[in-house]
Amino acid sequence: MSSENAAGGTESEGAAAGGPEENAVWDVVVVGAGPGGASAAYAAAVAGRRVLLLEKAELPRYKTCGGGIIGPSRDSLPPGFELPLRDRVHAVTFSLNGKLARTRRSRNMLFGLVNRPEFDQSLVEHAVKAGAEVRTGVTVSRVEQHGPAVPDRRTVAVVVAGEDEPVLARAVVGADGSASRIGAHVGVKLDQVDLGLEAEIPVPPSVAEDWAGRVLVDWGPLPGSYGWVFPKGDTLTVGVISARGDGAATKRYLDDFIARQGLAGFEPRLSSGHLTRCRTDDSPLSRGRVLVCGDAAGLLEPWTREGISFALRSGRLAGEWAVRISEAHDAVDARRQALNYAFAVKAGLGVEMGVGRRLLRIFSRRPGLFHAALTGFRPAWNVFARFARGATSLAEVVRTHPVARRALDRLDKAEARDARNAPGDDTQPDDDTPTPQPSSPPSA
Repeated sequence: MSSENAAGGTESEGAAAGGPEENAVWDVVVVGAGPGGASAAYAAAVAGRRVLLLEKAELPRYKTCGGGIIGPSRDSLPPGFELPLRDRVHAVTFSLNGKLARTRRSRNMLFGLVNRPEFDQSLVEHAVKAGAEVRTGVTVSRVEQHGPAVPDRRTVAVVVAGEDEPVLARAVVGADGSASRIGAHVGVKLDQVDLGLEAEIPVPPSVAEDWAGRVLVDWGPLPGSYGWVFPKGDTLTVGVISARGDGAATKRYLDDFIARQGLAGFEPRLSSGHLTRCRTDDSPLSRGRVLVCGDAAGLLEPWTREGISFALRSGRLAGEWAVRISEAHDAVDARRQALNYAFAVKAGLGVEMGVGRRLLRIFSRRPGLFHAALTGFRPAWNVFARFARGATSLAEVVRTHPVARRALDRLDKAEARDARNAPGDDTQPDDDTPTPQPSSPPSA
């Protein structure tokens, strides 16, 4: 897909043959080739614009991520995209810190599982087919919208480490992850930071067969924490996530969680960690001709910390609005287009994040309530299944179902009252909830 260029990165062969000269001004430059960046590059390229996608790593590369592809992610993929699925999930086992395990099943697939290196690579290839050029091994140190490196007010200078001349663009999309340098330029503000730890564990066929088509979600011992086991053929992706601040406790949770599944005797192929970050409600999404999307903008679901669908959806919007910004002839028009992008993000993803924040606050204090609902109350499971398939969103459920809205309002009030009174955490399900025996871990 790529060939070496003089700067030490790589350059897509199709774009290199007919692309701009080295010092030309690109219509759109996208920084970061994850799902958000690849989606932005595809959206801008398919509109016929000259697009450059910059990535600091060599592709494919690993990312700490469960790799769950829920309905909103699937629906946001480019036309003709074939998901490189490693498994199709039809069952979910829920447990409460290793206890009270119960499995719910569905005739239809709930969601799919992918390995991020393959998934991200396929997204980049679609952007290249649409006309984008890709350069890997390129580290962007900063962007400048004023100063000697910027030839005019319609141009942004993207400064690349180790290169004498900046890359010039009419619009820039920052999709460079949760520690985004482009996000820092925009002034992204964050109000929730979580630590995710994950292990990729190869297992023998007998163990893999036990997990095929089924995932485990464990509501954890730390406030707001949970763990997961995602099967991907001969490998299990096992991870936990909790609020940043006590890394040792999060690591203990992961170790205990792995041991409870009978997996402690298998050597992980890879162990990694990652910080996820959620934006504040008033955090900016643009500055001048620069937009941010995905993790770089702090866009992800606060309760589940699901980020792939948020990256794909915000990336597509960022690419579409970057095209409009690239066509703007003055700062006023560029600002207008950037505000339209922010409105589109907030009207959709922002509303979903608001509901997610409410759910996280309640879940952090009452994980047993969530467990009891999902394992003992079929309408709650049906909502979960519809959400996973993409038939609804959490925001839509609250908006269109009066019972769900009233229940969430009551829980909000109860959570606020409990917070004022500072009681102990409620970690047990209601008395009338069935309490089956814990399921046995898969045999090793």
